[in-house]
Amino acid sequence: MKILLPVDGTELSLHETRFALRLVREGLRASFVLANVQEPASFYEIVTSQNPGLIESAAQEAGEDLMAPSARLLREAGVSFETAVITGDPAHAMLALIELHGCDMVVMGARALGPIRRMLEGGSTSRRLLDDAPVPVLLVKPPPQPQQD
Repeated sequence: MKILLPVDGTELSLHETRFALRLVREGLRASFVLANVQEPASFYEIVTSQNPGLIESAAQEAGEDLMAPSARLLREAGVSFETAVITGDPAHAMLALIELHGCDMVVMGARALGPIRRMLEGGSTSRRLLDDAPVPVLLVKPPPQPQQD
């Protein structure tokens, strides 16, 4: 089974990676496509850039840096994975990666958006994938927050 594992370099991404590794430890035979989606360059960046390749190179490097902690966890666990850095709308980019890599499933985090952001952004990325992905999407809830005294 090939699983798309989108990450953004946050502690929540590491939580999702650890959950995916738990599935493997409990018997799921899987390889992963560790992915990061970068924002496209702004119009200003495109117009003022002397070398458009530098923008693409910077996005690739940033994506690799953000994937590095999760890649380290997968490597240390001896789990097979490949990486992908893609630019664009996160939901559309992940749908493209599912098709391109022949993924059978997506494991990703669920982050609650407030009602205003949900309305402005057209829903969360996870919600959009749940609706549009041709494969199952497993949402990993964030770990519980410690109680504040």
